[in-house]
Amino acid sequence: MPKTDLYKIDGSKAGTIELSESVFGQKVNGSALHAVVVNHLANKRQGTQSAKTRSEVSGGGIKPFRQKGTGRARQGSSRAVQYYHGGVAFAPKPRDYSYSLNKKLKKVAMRSALSDKLASGELIVLEDLAFSEIKTKQVADMLKNLNVDAKALIVTGENDKNVYCSARNIKGVDASFVGMLNVYDILNHDKLIVAKEAIEKIEEVYA
Repeated sequence: MPKTDLYKIDGSKAGTIELSESVFGQKVNGSALHAVVVNHLANKRQGTQSAKTRSEVSGGGIKPFRQKGTGRARQGSSRAVQYYHGGVAFAPKPRDYSYSLNKKLKKVAMRSALSDKLASGELIVLEDLAFSEIKTKQVADMLKNLNVDAKALIVTGENDKNVYCSARNIKGVDASFVGMLNVYDILNHDKLIVAKEAIEKIEEVYA
């Protein structure tokens, strides 16, 4: 079974922790990661873009000038796409970009992302992660103690308001919990800081 160091908030080591082979010791599946990330970004799209075609633009019902005798190219409407104030060719319309993936593929991608973080030394497991109040300095000090100066994702077992609010004002640092954890967020951060409680829940879900 893979092992990693267990840290305290002050940066000192609290021992080691054994991780599930089926979650943190898997071969990275690049195609699964790609499929899940593309799906995540597609599902986030609003799809509200819209423009008017020549049939929807106001005006242009009358022929701009007679068919023959002017020396100019014939025109049927001043709202054709080549005109200023004309319609848009192949105008975009509101649409739903979201689509679903099967659960098995999502689990494979999550295991791959977590295994990659462990293998690359970017996974930090904390013995305990809890703050008594909302204070940005607490998270800033913790990151300094852990020598983290890159983009970091902090993961707790439950939705912890104190941790979330304390981390949100630090650039490049985000906080989440197991129920909201996704592959895109893991890959989009250099460091993954996870509470021991969260590790247990992750293994329960993805093992």
